[in-house]
Amino acid sequence: MIQLSLPQKKDSEPLRVLCLGAHSDDIEIGCGGTILRLREQYPAIEFHWVVFSAAGIRGEEAQKGAELFAGSANLRGPESKSFRDGFMPFDGASVKDCFEDLKPKVSPDLIFTHNGNDAHQDHRLICELTWNTFRDNLVLEYEIPKYDGDIGQPGVFVPLATELYQKKIANLMDAFRSQRDKRWFQPETFLSLMRLRGMECNAPSGYAEAFYCRKLVL
Repeated sequence: MIQLSLPQKKDSEPLRVLCLGAHSDDIEIGCGGTILRLREQYPAIEFHWVVFSAAGIRGEEAQKGAELFAGSANLRGPESKSFRDGFMPFDGASVKDCFEDLKPKVSPDLIFTHNGNDAHQDHRLICELTWNTFRDNLVLEYEIPKYDGDIGQPGVFVPLATELYQKKIANLMDAFRSQRDKRWFQPETFLSLMRLRGMECNAPSGYAEAFYCRKLVL
């Protein structure tokens, strides 16, 4: 299997990563392990973190999740918006305004966003506006397991060492306590998806995260 790496940057120039999530916990579920791995590989990395629905306790959880995964020293944000869960497509113009405000603030080397074929309407909108706004950047679309059964066939894999996928699970359970009474928000759910992706890419630990990439220039 062909293995690619992100380009090394000059010592004085950090790798800039834009993390976009419709809801508090989306980024951490979708690419939390990859974020932990990038922190190890690029000590000077900057994570610009935006969550579009994170009001009240969910905003507090978004803050904690971002700090646990990105690390306070590497974190820019999070910017937490208060759009209503499930109604973002009906507030599309306002969500688009947020993207337009964001565009001049950051020039990311890598963007993490939702999968365009996600069954959740908020997720699909954030993905659409990501591509609409950032047209010359590397975009990786992460996946969120859910009741709707929309898991597909991603083509980009990030193997995770044992300590990283275990830390991902621990951080999720620690940061998002308001979700822990939901039947799907369990360690087994997240471990099972990472185990399947680890099998698909022959990860040494057996665990990986996977992404959809529409465009990549070699």
